Amino acid sequence: MSDYLVIGAGISGAAAAAELAEIGTVTLVEMEERPGYHSSGRSAALYTPNYGPSVVRTIIAASAEFYRAPMAGFADHPLLTPRQAMTFVPAGSEAKIDEYMAMATPATPLQEISPDQACKLAPLLKREAVARASLDPHVMDMDAGAIHQGFLRLLKHRGGKTFTDHRITAIERRDGQWRATTTSGATFEAPVVINAGGAWADEVGQMAGLKPIGLVPMRRTAIVIAGDPTLAPASMPAVDDGATEAYVKLDAGRLMASLGDATPSPPCDAQPEDLDMAMIVDWLERNTHLTVKRIEHSWAGLRSFVEDHCPVVGFDSDAEGFFWLAGQGGYGIMLAAALGRLTRGLVERDAVPADLLARGLNIEELTPSRCRA
Repeated sequence: MSDYLVIGAGISGAAAAAELAEIGTVTLVEMEERPGYHSSGRSAALYTPNYGPSVVRTIIAASAEFYRAPMAGFADHPLLTPRQAMTFVPAGSEAKIDEYMAMATPATPLQEISPDQACKLAPLLKREAVARASLDPHVMDMDAGAIHQGFLRLLKHRGGKTFTDHRITAIERRDGQWRATTTSGATFEAPVVINAGGAWADEVGQMAGLKPIGLVPMRRTAIVIAGDPTLAPASMPAVDDGATEAYVKLDAGRLMASLGDATPSPPCDAQPEDLDMAMIVDWLERNTHLTVKRIEHSWAGLRSFVEDHCPVVGFDSDAEGFFWLAGQGGYGIMLAAALGRLTRGLVERDAVPADLLARGLNIEELTPSRCRA
């Protein structure tokens, strides 16, 4: 028995568990053999402050403060390093650049650059593919693995326990305690349960007898191919096609590319499909000077959203002690540090941390009840 039972050891569950371990005993339960097997381990790993709805951007900005200056011992090297991101659009989609520039926050404005400048920054682009372009100098590479492991180490340092390969099969509340049973036959009990189940969060809620929040997992596929320093120098920004949401970025000297697809999927161990990979290759060869001779690696991951694409954070009004931490979509790693603190604040004293309030965070935009209105 512990004070807090956290279900799901992805980035969100790990960050919340580490925060809660400072105020009580914590048990973190993961269904896979290792934490972060699903979405947290299949991230594009870019810090993009101009991404997502307004409330998401607020939380991203708050998390960045921690990632820029984490506590001693959290990581042995920087978690964020400069990258930049460049968005281009083809002829016929020029207005998209105006839309993107208008959506940028005042603190992180975009800069319009000429097509020639765009191709100089990203030599792999074909000049005829670029009608207009903008540059976001605030985008950074994130060491997603180090961030995740940092939270797991912090949890252990604070006395928390992590159990892997324990899939939850039943959850019930009895005598003021939540009791979770797993496929291994083990049971875990706590008065407060944190549902950080990722794509499976609605299934976890339904096991507890709760109404779903309308979570929809979306599959995204990516491929990794050999790099070419002449076409993709180490200083190249991440490159986004503003007309289609496809992108290509450097990945440890190689190139990772995706169509930015969002295909509805049931919760599963998502796998790349041949058609999706072929479409990525087609996009690359139409818009860049690259010729894809071999795909070195491919993967697919699930990004889970509710209808408004904002996270779901807070206690369920229909069940005492059941806390939702779900729907982070493609923002999970960027949000984790601040959402971990927000979870602790709401659990410990039903309060939003002062710095998040100062940034204008409206907790009503995150409550589970909004998803069932």
